[in-house]
Amino acid sequence: MSNLNKALLIGRLTKDPEMRYTPSGTAVTNFSIATNRWSSGPEGERKEFTDYHNIVAYNAGKRNLAEIVAQYTRKGALVYIEGRIQTRSWEGQDGQKRRTTEIIANDVQFLDSRSSGGGGGGTGGPADGVARGSRTPASDDIPAPDDAPRDVDPDDIPF
Repeated sequence: MSNLNKALLIGRLTKDPEMRYTPSGTAVTNFSIATNRWSSGPEGERKEFTDYHNIVAYNAGKRNLAEIVAQYTRKGALVYIEGRIQTRSWEGQDGQKRRTTEIIANDVQFLDSRSSGGGGGGTGGPADGVARGSRTPASDDIPAPDDAPRDVDPDDIPF
């Protein structure tokens, strides 16, 4: 019997990505996205629910995924994430056991069009267009993420 661990998500960044480096010098970028789903409430009314997902992107080999995500995305950017689900456990400084579940990204695609904003920082884009099939901003005159249509208003996110 085969096993499969694959996550596919489309959502908006809940805050700007944070890039750090491992002791060996590998770049790691952490960010969170919010996804929406609709369901019927107890009285038949449509209700929207928001789920939050922690994402981790590493630089691996010649793929600079962590650096590209940190450079070209911002809070509110619409992204497609493909990766695997991983749960880690550790003991906190207070002696309590902690657990977190996160998505380890293999692929990140930027879904905001160049004119709708939602992401972007600098000018230009990565030389080879990677984060595989990603679209990157072309100029600094892109509207701020608040101008972009979205399913989740980043200002409504409680963190």
